Amino acid sequence: MTPFTYERAGSPAEAAAAAARTPGARFIAGGTNLLDLMKLQIETPAHLIDVNGLALDTIEATKDGGLRIGALVRNTALAADRRVRRDYALLSRALLAGASGQLRNKATTAGNLLQRTRCPYFYDTVQPCNKRRPGSGCAAIGGVSRQLAIIGTSEACIATHPSDMAVALRALDASVETVQADGAPRRIPLAEFHRLPGDTPHIETVLEPGELITAVRLPKPVGGRHIYRKVRDRASYAFALVSIGAILHEDGSGQVALGGVAHKPWRVEAAEAELPRGAKAAAEQILAGARPSRDNAFKITLVERTLAAVLAEARG
Repeated sequence: MTPFTYERAGSPAEAAAAAARTPGARFIAGGTNLLDLMKLQIETPAHLIDVNGLALDTIEATKDGGLRIGALVRNTALAADRRVRRDYALLSRALLAGASGQLRNKATTAGNLLQRTRCPYFYDTVQPCNKRRPGSGCAAIGGVSRQLAIIGTSEACIATHPSDMAVALRALDASVETVQADGAPRRIPLAEFHRLPGDTPHIETVLEPGELITAVRLPKPVGGRHIYRKVRDRASYAFALVSIGAILHEDGSGQVALGGVAHKPWRVEAAEAELPRGAKAAAEQILAGARPSRDNAFKITLVERTLAAVLAEARG
């Protein structure tokens, strides 16, 4: 690893201020992604700010009937929470579909949202990658792209966001609470939190320098049948080729978000009106404008078939 300095923050506002005034600073909690990237010299932070002592590890009911999930709640604890399993089963199922038990014991809610792509060219420091080194090019375009994005891409990047949890949160209309460098709070709808690559794929979220996630907020439960289906190359410890998180109701309406197809959790609310007509009609709307490569064109059909399976499961 490259040498770095370290401090433990005493409060969220203190952590945000320290990150803003220290060039190259990064927050660290579970470290399940950051430490791996540091070992590979992909991430080389000059300063680490340990936020584990900030008491952001609780799940609380909100006045509007929802839940507020602290940024440091571990994935295992979140998936096992009684209220989550009862009212937000989609979130629990998505979390249990990700990684391994050991990683879920360490990984945090905020860290899960902020994890970086698993594109093989991003991890191969010999290859050009605009996310790793802006302006160097994208080796994935024209390379092996079976795992990569088919929609929302750009000429600069075709990587996918790897989070299962984020797909569920997008379907659930979650929002992200933060504290900014000046100590001011902010709430960001998850729909706006992750950015599409455009010309700046290395800028992955709308967070400002120093801004720290403090919680994720879930709205009041909407009921319905909660289903998370993940299609992958092996049964465990693998990222999605396609995943679908859905909340479906008896009248055929629902909320659907996709993983494994874009640079961010992919949801097209306008397409949800097509759900009563069936998977084909909805999938065509969800993936309108898709630009697959030769290697991953199969994902178009896979999305339709996976959505059909989800709708069939919802009907029992």
